[in-house]
Amino acid sequence: MENTLIDKTFRDSEGKIVLAQMPNLPLIVWIVTTLLALIFTSGKINTVLDVVANGSLFTWAWLELFQGVNYFRRALGLAVLIGIITLKIQYS
Repeated sequence: MENTLIDKTFRDSEGKIVLAQMPNLPLIVWIVTTLLALIFTSGKINTVLDVVANGSLFTWAWLELFQGVNYFRRALGLAVLIGIITLKIQYS
């Protein structure tokens, strides 16, 4: 079987098409801390939640960029990394 660009973009090493996966630990931490930041909207706890949320999303994006199962997942990691950095620069 020929390994085309489409295959490399959307298929994993087992040949399955992968666009989304079950969340891993950094993504779960990001979801939980982001939801908690909506409840605790001010003070030191909000600051801590914001730092943990951004750090965990950065970690998820970095892992996707360098260990993603296909080119699509790696591009997704790169897009999220660029988005995080852009938002932080814009709102600093």
